[in-house]
Amino acid sequence: MRAYRSSDPLGAATAQIKREIPTTINAPLFRSLIERLAEDQRWVILDLGVARPQILALLNRCRCRLDIADLADAVHTLIDVGDSVCLANLAEALLPAQRPEPTDIVFCWDFLNYLERGALTALMASIAVRCRPGAYVHALIVYSERLMQQRPGQFAPIDEGHLLNLSTSEPVRTAPCYSPEDLRLCMPEYTIERVRLLSNGMQEYLFRL
Repeated sequence: MRAYRSSDPLGAATAQIKREIPTTINAPLFRSLIERLAEDQRWVILDLGVARPQILALLNRCRCRLDIADLADAVHTLIDVGDSVCLANLAEALLPAQRPEPTDIVFCWDFLNYLERGALTALMASIAVRCRPGAYVHALIVYSERLMQQRPGQFAPIDEGHLLNLSTSEPVRTAPCYSPEDLRLCMPEYTIERVRLLSNGMQEYLFRL
């Protein structure tokens, strides 16, 4: 595997829920993607998070290229200014440059929760032009809880089917709690392939371009 590397979030504290240790969640749709990577072909993967050693170790056994976007410290710059052209330019600036080899899989982790609707549309449209038709997009959406962490991108894989929430801080930021219909409207280039409710109250999504 070859890896390539190519931000404070919006909102205010509204409540406090105590968390002391990292939590582990079973992620069956993430597992389905990792199992697909075992197929004998080359894959191109875009990760919106940082280059965590856990994901590097997991993908090291596969024939793939990993592009790292590292949006955690920059996602707050993608605000919904009401100008689609401006939003498109902001989204382009956050992502790795387009390459001749299109992307097959995108790991969004929990980043989509930290974007307003217009910004979400702009970012996913910019990602779509980097992907081949039929590409997979994996995302974690806050669903049953009102609050989420102040900072995105705190998830890392433990193995093929389990994710670890590395954040031990208290959830203090109001979550948008996007519904499937919200996501369909904000991401018209994509269809919802599968969705699962996880034990931590998030919904795990697998989209197809």
